[in-house]
Amino acid sequence: MCAIRIPAMAVPSLASKPLLRRALLLHSFLSPASRFSSLRAFPYLPPLTSSGLGMCHLAQAIKGDTDNLLKGVADKGVIEEVKHILEMAKRASLRREVLHTDFLTPPVLKESMLQLEKLADVRAVAQGGYPEAERCRLSVGHPEALTNDPDIVAALSISGNFGFQTCSHGDVLGSVLGTGIVRDKLGDIMLQGEKGAHILIVPELVDFLTSSLDKVGNVPVTCKKIPLLALEYEPPRTKTFKTVEASLRIDSIASAGFKISRSKLVDLIRQALFHFCTICFVNSLFIYLFLSNEGSYGKGRLKIGEVKTTKKGKFAVELIRYL
Repeated sequence: MCAIRIPAMAVPSLASKPLLRRALLLHSFLSPASRFSSLRAFPYLPPLTSSGLGMCHLAQAIKGDTDNLLKGVADKGVIEEVKHILEMAKRASLRREVLHTDFLTPPVLKESMLQLEKLADVRAVAQGGYPEAERCRLSVGHPEALTNDPDIVAALSISGNFGFQTCSHGDVLGSVLGTGIVRDKLGDIMLQGEKGAHILIVPELVDFLTSSLDKVGNVPVTCKKIPLLALEYEPPRTKTFKTVEASLRIDSIASAGFKISRSKLVDLIRQALFHFCTICFVNSLFIYLFLSNEGSYGKGRLKIGEVKTTKKGKFAVELIRYL
């Protein structure tokens, strides 16, 4: 369905004319014959001309842009999910609104961020409830609309006496999904030993789960909402070191961080086994480098920390390698 283009001189401010906005919405649902008769009742609306078809051409251009971006997706197994996110992001940007995904798996998140970075009029923020979350939700929108970090992740504490029957990740996951919640609405699960577990979930399902989840395995449990700051999780093991490089090229940084030669790294890039992306995690900018687990080089994740310029004009880069 094509939108109507309204000259700026004819309508100075749509926001100041609620009646006109309602008329526009009504117009989009009318039959073609009824549309032109309805236009005569509103002198602010000019007759529909070929210029009113501009938004249709724009929609076709957006589809073409999405197809071009999808060619850069290395993991073809997630291409449909990435396509959906790209279309959502462009729709949110055009409408100056903010839209949110469900919890995404790391491969989908990585590939989506790689492609979203190429869109100048889209900002994306990933949140998983804590800095090292694997499953995250993406908020996408125009930079002027997405100015704050949306509140889209909630934390729950599942408590019970697991002293004689320790719960596993699968036990908690199976019990939560047994209430009828789909996996995409659930984030990371952090086991708390004999105390139970902490889980991340979409806020709109908090009340449902707290009233529905009463057992994990054979152990009776209580479920309550807790602040994100109260989450208890084991920080990942990391190794921090510094390197001095002549440039901030990705191949230079990754070569030093993963301890492999640049020529081998170039081969990995050509084989689509190496990727990088920039992710905004609640007021922090992380640049992650990923080395796939295919091949003989293993897999890894590298975060670029502080960057300083030396007296000789080179760059002292702090690298955090995840072990």
